[in-house]
Formats: sequence, structure tokens, C-alpha cells
Amino acid sequence: MSTSTLVILGIIVVVVLWAISIYNGLVAMRQRVNQSFADIDVQLRQRHDLIPNLVETVKGYASHERGTLEAVIQARNSAVAALWAYPFAQGVPPTPGYLHAAHLMDGVGMLVAVVAGLAEWYGVVRPPVRPRWRPPAPATVSG
Repeated sequence: MSTSTLVILGIIVVVVLWAISIYNGLVAMRQRVNQSFADIDVQLRQRHDLIPNLVETVKGYASHERGTLEAVIQARNSAVAALWAYPFAQGVPPTPGYLHAAHLMDGVGMLVAVVAGLAEWYGVVRPPVRPRWRPPAPATVSG
């Protein structure tokens, strides 16, 4: 065999090995793509299975909260009614001080509502302010 034949055979072998390497890389990439799609599919199926369970849990919790809230409201209303009705139940006529206290309590309730509304408005209108105080820089140890 001549040198030129060996060079040509070497080039052919290198080209074949290069083609096999390229093909193996393409197959590996295809497998990674397929595996990625399979992982996404698994996540979507898990989410699809979990969402109805979450909805049922929230419904159950909401009904529990509704019952608890109604019981608390009923207990509060009965306590307030008993507290305010106690003097009348004893046959004591309402005093001006009692009526004045009831009027003040209504006024305080309205004032709290107004202040809460103003606080919400103030938070929306006022731009955020940078803090004036900054913590001191940490001390460094030299040595």
C-alpha cells in the first residue's frame, strides 16, 4: 500500500468516526428533549391531580371558618346586648351618663372607621420615604 492510500484511508476513518460522534450527540440531545417533555408532563399531571384536592380543602376550611365566625358574632352580640341591657333588666331607667357613653361609643366607632380610611388613602398617595437613620457600619478588626 502506498502512502497516499493510507492517508486516504485515515481520512475516511476520521470522517466516519466524526459522523458517528455527531450522530451520537444528536441522539443524546433528542433523549434530553424527550426527557424534559416527560418531566413537564409529570408536573402538569401532578398539578392537575392536586388542584381538585386543594379546592375541596379550601371549601371545607371556609365552611369551618364560616361556622366559627357566626358563633363568635353571635356570642359577641349576646354579650354586648346583655351588658347594655343589664340596667334596664333590673328596672333602672337609663341615666344621662349611660346615654352619653352609648353616644360616645358610636362616635368612637365612626372615628375609627374614618381614620382607617384616611390611613389607606395616605398609604396610596404618599410616596415611599427613604429612612433617615442608617445602621452603623460593622467594625473591622485590624491586626
